[in-house]
Amino acid sequence: MAVKIRLRREGRKKTPMYRIVIADSRAPRDGRFIEIIGQYQPQLGENAINLKLDRVEYWMNVGALPTDTVRSLLRRAGVLKSRHEARLAAKLQANAVALPEA
Repeated sequence: MAVKIRLRREGRKKTPMYRIVIADSRAPRDGRFIEIIGQYQPQLGENAINLKLDRVEYWMNVGALPTDTVRSLLRRAGVLKSRHEARLAAKLQANAVALPEA
């Protein structure tokens, strides 16, 4: 089962509101989903994205792939940058050589 992080459209006509959900890639856009991890309201401007950061990290660590649109939203929210920096720090920590104590 391939799991995706994608948008699910809600809201009235001409006032869209999207939920960011975890769903099976075979499920329809507004069909079954596993979990809601946030929402996106494009008409709010700066405060448009609300995310549960711990759940986003969990699902990305498990292997869920975001769609292109969700990837750009995660980038705008700073999630991908913090994830990259954490992974880079762990890699550098693993490669670090301990100094001999004098």
